[in-house]
Amino acid sequence: MKTHVVRAKDIERNWVLIDAEDQVLGRLASHVADLLRGKGKPHYTPHLDVGDHVVITNAAKIRITGSKLDQKKYYRYSGYPGGLRVRTMRELMETKPEEVIKKAVWGMLPSTKLGRAQLRRLRVYADSEHSQQAQQPRPEGAAS
Repeated sequence: MKTHVVRAKDIERNWVLIDAEDQVLGRLASHVADLLRGKGKPHYTPHLDVGDHVVITNAAKIRITGSKLDQKKYYRYSGYPGGLRVRTMRELMETKPEEVIKKAVWGMLPSTKLGRAQLRRLRVYADSEHSQQAQQPRPEGAAS
């Protein structure tokens, strides 16, 4: 038996459309991370980027369980004294709901160049309109 080695020309990238309305944040992020990494494909290789492009719509209508809206905090630090900025999930959901999903998915990808390349294939939109119409993304569960 020979081992199959995936080459760049063998990688087929699909466009997947996911509607985030009424989906739990963590479960959605975990599923999207698997799609971006290509873990559902038969030729998945951990050290290669074989995943799909993912478009998420309705990020503002995502479901957040428990008391995370008020207790979960997002930190940014500018590097200067007094430059620490803290925002709760509720504040971030009101201004940039796309960032909540992006940060959740980012935490589930590898912290390497490969993970950053995979994250670049994620597009998140707050409402149902998106600008990837030309790529014809297929809804989740549709036959490839």
